[in-house]
Amino acid sequence: MLAACAGAGGASSGAGGARPGVASAASQVAPETRPAPLADLVAAVDIPYETFTLPNGLTTIVHTDRKSPVVGVTVYYRVGSKHEPRGRTGFAHLFEHLMFGGSENVENFDIPLESAGSTSTNGSTWYDRTNYVETVPTGALDLALFMESDRMGYLLGAVTQDKLDKQRGVVQNEKRQGDNQPYGLSEYLVADGLLPVGHPYRHSTIGSMADLDAASLSDVRQWFTDNYGPNNVVLALAGDIDAATARPIVERWFGAIPRGPEIARLEAAPVTLAASARQEVTDQVPVALVQRNWTGPGMTDPDAVPLAVGLHILGGLASSRLDNVLVRDEQLAVAVSASSQQHEQLSFLQAVMQVKPGVDQALAERRLGEVIDQLIKDGPTADEIARASAQLVSSQIGALEQVGGFGGKGATLAEGLIYTGDPAHYRNELQQLTSLTPTQVQGALQRWLSRPSYTLAVVPGDRTLDGGKLGGWGDEDTTPAPAPDAKAPVAVTRTGAPRTAPEVAPVGTLAFPAVEHARLSNGMQVTLARRTAIPKVSIALNFDAGTAADGAARAGTQSLMMEALEEGTTTRDAVQIAEEQERLGASLGTGTGTDSSSVSLSALVANLTPSLALMADVTRNPAFAEDEVARLKDQRLAEISQEQADPSGIAGRAIAPLLYGPNHPYGSVGASGTAAVVSALTPAALRAEHDRWLRPDNARFTVVGDVTMDQLLPALEATFGDWRAPASPAPTKDLAAAIPAGTTRLVVIDRPNSPQSVLVLGRVLPLQGTQQNVEPLDLANEIIGSGFLSRLNMDLREDKGWTYGIRSSLSGVTGPRSFTVMTPVQSDRTADSIRLILDTMAAFPAQKGVDAGELQRVTDGNIRGLPNSFQTNGQVLGALLRNQQVGRSDDYYSRLPEIYRGIDAKAINAAATEYLQPGGMVIVVVGDRKQIDSQLGALNLPIEYRNAAEQ
Repeated sequence: MLAACAGAGGASSGAGGARPGVASAASQVAPETRPAPLADLVAAVDIPYETFTLPNGLTTIVHTDRKSPVVGVTVYYRVGSKHEPRGRTGFAHLFEHLMFGGSENVENFDIPLESAGSTSTNGSTWYDRTNYVETVPTGALDLALFMESDRMGYLLGAVTQDKLDKQRGVVQNEKRQGDNQPYGLSEYLVADGLLPVGHPYRHSTIGSMADLDAASLSDVRQWFTDNYGPNNVVLALAGDIDAATARPIVERWFGAIPRGPEIARLEAAPVTLAASARQEVTDQVPVALVQRNWTGPGMTDPDAVPLAVGLHILGGLASSRLDNVLVRDEQLAVAVSASSQQHEQLSFLQAVMQVKPGVDQALAERRLGEVIDQLIKDGPTADEIARASAQLVSSQIGALEQVGGFGGKGATLAEGLIYTGDPAHYRNELQQLTSLTPTQVQGALQRWLSRPSYTLAVVPGDRTLDGGKLGGWGDEDTTPAPAPDAKAPVAVTRTGAPRTAPEVAPVGTLAFPAVEHARLSNGMQVTLARRTAIPKVSIALNFDAGTAADGAARAGTQSLMMEALEEGTTTRDAVQIAEEQERLGASLGTGTGTDSSSVSLSALVANLTPSLALMADVTRNPAFAEDEVARLKDQRLAEISQEQADPSGIAGRAIAPLLYGPNHPYGSVGASGTAAVVSALTPAALRAEHDRWLRPDNARFTVVGDVTMDQLLPALEATFGDWRAPASPAPTKDLAAAIPAGTTRLVVIDRPNSPQSVLVLGRVLPLQGTQQNVEPLDLANEIIGSGFLSRLNMDLREDKGWTYGIRSSLSGVTGPRSFTVMTPVQSDRTADSIRLILDTMAAFPAQKGVDAGELQRVTDGNIRGLPNSFQTNGQVLGALLRNQQVGRSDDYYSRLPEIYRGIDAKAINAAATEYLQPGGMVIVVVGDRKQIDSQLGALNLPIEYRNAAEQ
């Protein structure tokens, strides 16, 4: 399904002169851009399929894709939050959580699936549907279908009050986590402003706290009986499977499940407001956010695609109308976006602006409306439509790489059938793009955006609204909230005969793409892994720089310089750069990691040569124009203030300086930097930063996609081959700088009115990123905290219900690595959670070593799951870059199965003993001190207090 949306923000422009090491003016002239015809690109997008329907109504869609020995299993139930009655908001999503808690014949769905090599084992709920996904090795398809059928037909005998209460706690913490974000209450207010009480799309999918408290076991049983019958299901199988093979397996496991009631179609049409309305609320935010909202048409409406394109032109393209006027030209906003959030029976249309600090909000808001009105009055140009359409088609081509998961080919087919009755509905949308006219787009914009709108402004101040009371039916002021679940006894008995899970077949050898190496005439290294699954190429040009090139003293310099590359060159301004990549269906970007800075390109093979020419100009010839640098700095300062208002952002900015200290290159607050450093940067400083670090002898190309080395090298040679390194030596970073000794202590940062505390625990390890043979440590980390089935997640989330999720990680850096644990927890369990995390770490392996199930899951299970990990060009590119960073051989992932087979429990326990103990952990706590101070005192640890603005 088309999603014409974009993150807030945008690129900018500039102009300047040539410098040493930059191509001459003659070589800077770009070749004429000749994008491939859109119709040719659309013709390449195809997901052939077959369908069959069992007598009980279960419809199965099968798409065959033999590129990898995996099958994406995607199950869609025709029920979502729009089907919930008054007093039970949030229940469809709560039930989705319960579906993972086991059935009458399966104790836990995740353990056997992950042990069999499944990845993307997950589920989600939205207004129209609930879905469950997993991608499994071909030999585990029988197991996956057994398990999906067992929870469809044999669930109720395994759902207990204890499971309901625990998952209720998890979901309520998921709600707290979302509400705790800056602007986190906006979604509730927009729905309330656009739709009347009782409209199926009005209440939020997460629901209200009162309704979640009221959910009972009787509700669970009724919801299952009413909605989870096979006749209300679409099962999509995509990958190494065909219909002839699939049908008997599906019949075996699902055929005996009886039909259930049909899901009644609700009246849920878009609503036209009687008059425009505006609401302003205060919240703990640093920047005013203004959004204008309408409801729009359902998915099959003739206006759905024209509207998606029109809103992409308004605020989705990098060269969008809102970006060009409000961010670049008039500099009234630091970020903008516009989108059509499409659902089955209506859409939410939205234009959003973050007002630049110091700007008159009323002026900015008026100009937002004028830009929208101007587009409606004059309509878009044919070129704007062509650029928007090329981007949307290129995105759909990229989606063809994955067979399963939330965005894979199975989901595309299933959603088409569920929402429109046609699995190939995506083709109808793409065909519309090839012939869309300015008149059609303008007409759709006039019909829908000329209607009365609801405007919401969230401005800096105190939070006055309680998110826990929002998200429900909307008439709680006149209709009392339901009473909490009385936990009345409900008989829980088996509903069917016992069934036995099938055996899992062996998996074949991982076929990681062959890797080739070459050099350009100027010495630049080129690495290529050819993959022909889709007609696209992913390219990373990496420089040995990153935030480590800044350290603490210059934090933000490298990333602002990299961001400025797209703001204009000596021959193109920012709008031209944005428009050119849009015409080409390309995506050009820059990034700044810890150890490296990068220019990335995703390009259609048909447009590779002009896309590389654009990449070369941006990389080699940035202008760093004074006005563009000034605007970028304003946007960055607003970004920093946003981080300092976000609880996770506050914790993230605090942890690295605490671990590494001010003198180590890794002791920075992160890529965004500090306000003091950013404010002082000048165009000359950025130009010097570019010339020092972005040079051909400090860079290498890594390429994955449908191109041969014989095709790639001439294209790279023509665009980068004449780039010469300056005479000065390449810069270096002192990764051996001293690091302060770790001491266990609490660092508390007050964030008033927070329903959760964000915890980050960390310490630096006596381990370099380039050290080899560390796989036992990777597996030990997986057991303790990395993954859904980790000990910490199963305890804090699944058993205690104190968090929506917890994760531990080992930093992927070249120099000294760190170990961190991060989780948001409900405020009243802040100290309990810290204590549990430390105790769990200390017990591994002293009191609880690796058990047989854990060992099998992280060794054999990981081996089985490896083919799932390399479905996309991006996944292969990431693996190659990681190999390069830490000095591993090209065949590392092909050898990884044998490495895992050689690791035993003793090796994992030893790694946990050496590296994963709690001694010396710095514990950052971001929360409401009024709620947490008394708890933290009981931990008997040294406490240091800090201010969020200081981070």
